[in-house]
Amino acid sequence: QYDKEEIPIWEKITLTIDETALLFRIGQNKLRNLVHEQPNADFVIWNGVRPQIKRKLFEEYIYKCNN
Repeated sequence: QYDKEEIPIWEKITLTIDETALLFRIGQNKLRNLVHEQPNADFVIWNGVRPQIKRKLFEEYIYKCNN
């Protein structure tokens, strides 16, 4: 068994909304709205009803954003 805190956030493959907000310095509400507006985006994977953010794909998405 492992402690989920042992994996550094920047090394995780998928992140929760909270972790994504911390790592990318984006508000949780902004992220939730983004996921709501784009539920089938490449950077979103659903764990039941909870979105997980694919870290590398989200990073690529952020680099492409102009605003």
